[in-house]
Amino acid sequence: CTGLNILTDPVFSERASPLPFAGPKRAQPPGIALDALPAIDVVVISHNHYDHLDRASVVRLNERSNGRTLFLVPLGLKPWFEQQGIEHVVELDWWDQHVISGVEFHLVPVQHWSARTTNDRNKTLWGGWAVFAPQLRWYFSGDAGYSRDFADTREKLAAHAKGGALFDLALLAIGAYEPRWFMTQQHMNPAEAVQAHKDLGASRSVGVHWGTFELTDEPLDAPPSDLAVARRAMGVADEDFFVMKIGETRWWKMPS
Repeated sequence: CTGLNILTDPVFSERASPLPFAGPKRAQPPGIALDALPAIDVVVISHNHYDHLDRASVVRLNERSNGRTLFLVPLGLKPWFEQQGIEHVVELDWWDQHVISGVEFHLVPVQHWSARTTNDRNKTLWGGWAVFAPQLRWYFSGDAGYSRDFADTREKLAAHAKGGALFDLALLAIGAYEPRWFMTQQHMNPAEAVQAHKDLGASRSVGVHWGTFELTDEPLDAPPSDLAVARRAMGVADEDFFVMKIGETRWWKMPS
């Protein structure tokens, strides 16, 4: 295998909404335009909220690959994709796995919920993704409130750990967390994300899910500064949990 190009919850539209003229609007353009992407082998979807599952984006990704891109989705979402004309879809339950080109994709539980209309709440599943390739082990939280699901994931998938770390890299949501009385069950704040980083046994984590759509009360630029405060308070090195600039690329030497 020469490697896979993978996208997580791709949203390239101007609004995270079922309507093109209303709903949360992008604060800045995507770091890379959709049609500037290389060929995409796999798209993983965490759940069906509009800021994570964007119809126009997945339809365009399917079209540009002539249906070759594989969409991995939580249980119950395959019929929706088929309604959009997307046939190369595999749906998974929690703890299920799918292997492509020697890479294992596991759907893992997180604390969240699903809905696209007023009458389909929790009719489809949601989750995070644990991905194990020969040279990279990584995790994507999707949306998640803090729960013991992170520790359970580490325990359940412990056979994949190397040198005490289960994941080389975790992509953890750090935005859309205020007010806590309302958001605590569905979105982590940065301090909880740092605890999730520890619970998962990740060597490094990147803060994601911030700065693009104004969904909650905290300023769009608050998550990185709140992460820095939490990281220092919880004894995590700056280089072990960081954020990236929009459009930034970083290269790491793959573990042997």
